[in-house]
Amino acid sequence: MKKLMIGNAAVAAGLHDGGLGVVSSYPGTPSTEITEFLSKYDDLKSEWAPNEKVACEVAFGASLAGARSACAMKHVGLNVAADPLFTLSYTGVNGGMVICVADDPAMHSSQNEQDSRHYAIASKVPMLEPSDSQEAYDFAKSAFELSEKFDTPVLLRMCTRIAHSQSVVNVSEAIPAVLKDYEKNPQKFIMMPGNAIKRHPVVEQRTADLAEFANDCIYNKVEMNSDEIGIITSGCSYLYVKEVLGDTASILKIGMPNPLPEKLIKDFAGKVKKLYVIEELDPVIENQVKAMGIDCTGKDLFSILGEFSQSTIAKAFGMEDKYSVSADSVIPPRPPMMCAGCPHRGMFYTLSKNKITVMGDIGCYTLGAVAPLNALDSTLCMGASISGLHGFNAARGENAEKKSVAVIGDSTFMHSGMTGLVNVAYNATNSTVIILDNSITGMTGHQQNPTTGFNIKGDPAAKVDLEALCKALGINRVRVVDPYDLKACELAVKEELAAEEPSVIISRRPCVLLKSVKHEAPLTVDADKCKSCKRCMGLGCPAISLKDGKAKIDNTLCVGCGVCKQLCAFDAIN
Repeated sequence: MKKLMIGNAAVAAGLHDGGLGVVSSYPGTPSTEITEFLSKYDDLKSEWAPNEKVACEVAFGASLAGARSACAMKHVGLNVAADPLFTLSYTGVNGGMVICVADDPAMHSSQNEQDSRHYAIASKVPMLEPSDSQEAYDFAKSAFELSEKFDTPVLLRMCTRIAHSQSVVNVSEAIPAVLKDYEKNPQKFIMMPGNAIKRHPVVEQRTADLAEFANDCIYNKVEMNSDEIGIITSGCSYLYVKEVLGDTASILKIGMPNPLPEKLIKDFAGKVKKLYVIEELDPVIENQVKAMGIDCTGKDLFSILGEFSQSTIAKAFGMEDKYSVSADSVIPPRPPMMCAGCPHRGMFYTLSKNKITVMGDIGCYTLGAVAPLNALDSTLCMGASISGLHGFNAARGENAEKKSVAVIGDSTFMHSGMTGLVNVAYNATNSTVIILDNSITGMTGHQQNPTTGFNIKGDPAAKVDLEALCKALGINRVRVVDPYDLKACELAVKEELAAEEPSVIISRRPCVLLKSVKHEAPLTVDADKCKSCKRCMGLGCPAISLKDGKAKIDNTLCVGCGVCKQLCAFDAIN
């Protein structure tokens, strides 16, 4: 059966048809859709976990029990899951286990451009890297067999382009999910030093076996077209090379970047006069090829930064660039911004107005950093706002405590903010934390989380009480405020900053894009009353603009939140 699929849908289908029994993930662009698609299958167990470490550990537990299991995350999520990953390499598996990781070259929705292939090398775990949706399906499906054959978890590396582009997939017959027997095996699965030291030689032998396997496997393939130019490439770079160079160059396509097929690479290099390595981000393949004693050209010709394209390949080889698209006229910039009526806007306006130092976090609310609010001072990683605020206040003392806060979303707080709040309470800085509770995981497209009361399938689930949780973590001062009420926001911020103990403000209002949210009638501006003071423009609301010097509200965007009305001293907004 042929289907048109985005790469993430193909991965999901491949995992399902490979006999998947349990999947646990934390949403993160560009990996999110893998688990969303898997949640539509009723013959397997799927869930959103609080974070990637938990998801990986759930997948391990399911594998230990004998099920084929998987977890999915974006590249920075693999940092969070690295702790179990490295030891999983030692324990191996019972049921096959696949860890899907999606890198984001060019940082379309990420805070860095890390290359997950380094994790495969460092943890000594095999990695597969598809180049299109068909390979995403095939590699995901076969990864379970690879996992069980070599007693190892398998990393499946996607990237933004492959994850979100579409191509035709030939879907093969599904393998029924089977639960293998579980037998207690302390020497294999209890990684205390006495057992772990005996597992290390097993890992090294497995790596050697995998390297030999890589020389003649379905993941790596050679296309001999020319003895002049040879190109070693992988992932979406393979597609760019094929489109630009066609059959004028020989290609060694690497679908298994760890471990590399040394014999295959040496044989290929010996058949061409000039060898190139074309890979996005770091020179992972190039460095290993050079370590084999093979001369090649790579990052001295191709950038270590960002995504490649057909134009990248054409320009590097001195060919005419027939692939760039130029606009006839200058396209006006369209910076990212919070939606009209976003519940975070009122709180950020309050913080910006009062010149508060704000430690930011990862989510929609990171957009509070852009003009005109310019409200954030830092954004590092999931959960870092609270820990960072504590360190900032510990270093600068009482004056900082009275003029600085952390902001963090409800999902991010459950992911990795709780431990930071424990640290604030335990090590006692008078830090004020604002939890921006929009009742959903917003940035990745409205996934449920432990605070929403629903699971991945939308069924009722246990709901974490944020107020009770914060108090249980040692915070006595916890209050809830509606971010649409600017006076209430300002009062709460000023009172909690003045308090001589740690405090939490929960800024609670659901995301305006949720289907269950009822919108008010859009507001309008009385041009005769408008004095062109532009205070409403300071909100950065996309529904508000200026026309002939007067404020104007777009009634197709306005949700009637009323925040701008509270700023108008002339009663021009109604």
